[in-house]
Amino acid sequence: MLHSVGARIKKGAMARMSSAPSVLEPQCPSRLVLDRIADKWTALVIQILAHGTMRYAQLQRAIGGISQKMLTQTLRSLERDGLVQRTVHPVIPPKVEYSLTRLGRTLIEPLHALCRWSEKHLAELQANRARAKATREGL
Repeated sequence: MLHSVGARIKKGAMARMSSAPSVLEPQCPSRLVLDRIADKWTALVIQILAHGTMRYAQLQRAIGGISQKMLTQTLRSLERDGLVQRTVHPVIPPKVEYSLTRLGRTLIEPLHALCRWSEKHLAELQANRARAKATREGL
């Protein structure tokens, strides 16, 4: 009996070790990670910070169309996830700077590739949307 309990424990441990995270699984926490990095504001913040450390106002100017509230929420989430580092310099008035962490820098290339893809295929996507709209309206 002890042998079968040990076998079940070993089998359960092996199953947990072999089950890698999968964004296709509904309960997998990796979906939260995908949600964070697939967000358009995250992609844009990473793109801008890839060029170096910036202050809040510089980020807001560089990312056209982002509201103060959205930029603040995005930066807080990125900081919480360890992708962005917020540095407060003890001067008057306070100087706060944002930069990518080592982990955040690993996102530069994949997100840059998505941004390039978006720009490269924009005309095709717009043409497809216009065709689909014309088809719907013609019905």
